[in-house]
Amino acid sequence: MLDLPLLRSVSNGRAQSASNAEGKTQTEAQRKEDAKIDKSAKDFESLLLGSWLQQAEESFAKLSGGDDEEDTGGATNQFQGIAMQAMGSAMTAAGGIGLARMVSGQLHTAEQTAATAQAKRSLSLL
Repeated sequence: MLDLPLLRSVSNGRAQSASNAEGKTQTEAQRKEDAKIDKSAKDFESLLLGSWLQQAEESFAKLSGGDDEEDTGGATNQFQGIAMQAMGSAMTAAGGIGLARMVSGQLHTAEQTAATAQAKRSLSLL
């Protein structure tokens, strides 16, 4: 004779194991998504800082008293642009100006809002 309570507990244990595995997968997927958002926000801040630094460097070069003939070639401008982007990346890596944190926070909030709305829609269909 079959012991129904025993079968139910074994079946429930399998269901819980499957649920736990699914939760771990979702958690891992969420961590990957969070990392992508954070990296994108930091990349944006780096590019913005690099652009600002490059514009500041160019404006300082045009100040009166500067040497107009001093290294104004295309290669120098390219190198200075690369250097300013590297400085922007270094500044962001050191904490930046807080822009990456703000952008990341807004993107996380938007993602959570979208997930909540989707969950509500899914529940309303049931």
